[in-house]
Amino acid sequence: MKLVTMSYRDATRLGALIARGAQNYILDLNRAQPDLPADMLAFLQAGDAALAAAQRAIAQADERALIPQAEVTLLAPVPRPGKIVCVGHNYHGHASATPPTHPDIFAKFNNVVIGPGQPIVVTRASEKVDYEGELAVVIGKRAKYVDQARALDFVAGYTIFNDVTARDFQNRTTQWTLGKSFDTFGPMGPALVTKDEIPDPGVLDLSLTLNGKEMQRANTRQLIFSIPFLIECITQAITLEPGDLISTGTPSGTGASQKPPVFMKPGDEVRVQIEKIGELVNRIVAE
Repeated sequence: MKLVTMSYRDATRLGALIARGAQNYILDLNRAQPDLPADMLAFLQAGDAALAAAQRAIAQADERALIPQAEVTLLAPVPRPGKIVCVGHNYHGHASATPPTHPDIFAKFNNVVIGPGQPIVVTRASEKVDYEGELAVVIGKRAKYVDQARALDFVAGYTIFNDVTARDFQNRTTQWTLGKSFDTFGPMGPALVTKDEIPDPGVLDLSLTLNGKEMQRANTRQLIFSIPFLIECITQAITLEPGDLISTGTPSGTGASQKPPVFMKPGDEVRVQIEKIGELVNRIVAE
């Protein structure tokens, strides 16, 4: 399933992306299954029963509940995640010559989250706003002390995340939090793709373009620390809850690494594509 949070007729609702020939539709899950929560976080907290109800609704696909995609506004699939746990230096080629022995873990807050098509606001406080295309893991079950062998059992699905960063703020200190956590610095979407559609998240192509020029291209095979390892590592310290995100790191090609550096500016368009998930497009605007 490709689950979405959408705005339609001034209401926020839960939906699923469905193709009918060349036309894309959103199945209004709250109309098809009125007992389902309209909020993605509550939906994930409802567990397997909610997932099964959504699958039944999609299988039956009542035509009266189908809305042309152009008529809705897609929001971030998980608009208010409880936690956004991020990983730095997690791709071969982006990390230093000697790969780290432990993952660099840092956090962003849910003030950063925006959806597809919503603007990334370049703050007047920073002159070095950079992109980072990433695969994000959406947690589906409460997870603590999870070993790698069972880690994917706790995953609801996957989405695209752009870990936008103010490099000048990030590099002021050894702590990255402030430079990572400006408002709008966490575009997410377009959908939460459930794990049954992505049985192996370690083989996905990822790319990012800025104004149509490819800046990043990689495959998740190049991750230094796999998703199961990250879940095991993080849950040694942090209890993960349904709707929490793990953003798994970005490959080489960030703007700061270009010669000369290329930072995002008002009027730019950044596009992140990940195989089996889709594409996340956002424009850059001035504060």
